[in-house]
Amino acid sequence: MPTVLALETSCDESAAAIVHDRRVLAGAVASQVEEHARWGGVVPEIASRRHVEALPQLIEQVVASSGLSLSAVDAIAASVAPGLVGALLVGSVTGRTLARLHNKPFLGIHHLEGHLASVQLGEDLPPGPYLVLLVSGGHTELIRVDGPGAYQRLGRSHDDAAGEAFDKVARLLGLGYPGGPAIQAAAAAGDPGRFALPKGRVSRPGGGFHPYDFSFSGLKTAMLRQVQALKPEGSLPIADLAASFEQVVAEVLVERACRCATDHQLATLVLVGGVAANLRLRRHLEQTCASRALQLRVAPLAYCTDNAAMIGVAACQRLVRGQNSAIGLGVAPRLALEQADGLYATAPPF
Repeated sequence: MPTVLALETSCDESAAAIVHDRRVLAGAVASQVEEHARWGGVVPEIASRRHVEALPQLIEQVVASSGLSLSAVDAIAASVAPGLVGALLVGSVTGRTLARLHNKPFLGIHHLEGHLASVQLGEDLPPGPYLVLLVSGGHTELIRVDGPGAYQRLGRSHDDAAGEAFDKVARLLGLGYPGGPAIQAAAAAGDPGRFALPKGRVSRPGGGFHPYDFSFSGLKTAMLRQVQALKPEGSLPIADLAASFEQVVAEVLVERACRCATDHQLATLVLVGGVAANLRLRRHLEQTCASRALQLRVAPLAYCTDNAAMIGVAACQRLVRGQNSAIGLGVAPRLALEQADGLYATAPPF
């Protein structure tokens, strides 16, 4: 099986890892959370600069920790889409330069394919088809996986991703950034049933609702109005507000994911992405899957948020299939997962 040096710089985490098949030989992440927290969210220019500063040291660190030299790896991989263009360029240019210097193949990896591969860092997956619930700061999607590279999106958010909604509601409640961990901590002592909040649905042009799609804009508005109504009464019941918000997000995600799996006769449901670290979501999904006889696979906590190990696993799977990218492949802020195979075409898509 191949050994890959993988880089991840799609947003605000600089990461490098050396992966052999699904085994992480060495990995390191440099977080920018404290710096971006001052602004309440990711500042793209700052993120790019910090990647430039952090990535060389991270690569040196994982090479030393793995006990290998760059000449011993089989390929270099980096996230190339989707993400912040400036941030992606740092990882892509670094990866392509190393590939040229060491005469190694280069693989541009779709960031979401990396998240799909992250669950394999913890356990084996059954053969496809199965359903993936991908929930992160930038994406909330239901993806049918029939096999390596064979993806079909069955549901998505029409506005904010769930992780973005966590960030915005945390800011509203004065809980800081990033919102996911802040709301989870505040919600631990709260009553999740105190406030009735809406489970946003997405209308179809011809009538009815999309059964598997998500919308969190109405929920954010409901939280804002609830806070405005409570402020004249004195101090806000932060724990109860956070718990009620967290509960309704978990319920919406679980209900629609399990309905989608059942309707499409998919026996296995996989949970990945940064929001997959949320304990309330994990517990609720475990209980619902058990009641519906669905098998559940969840990415390990250490590999839910952005990391390079998941990029390495995805790259190993591509290498085994004889694929690599053109050295002139660029980066793209948006790219549908169904178009990931184009990253390995002789003529790159961008």
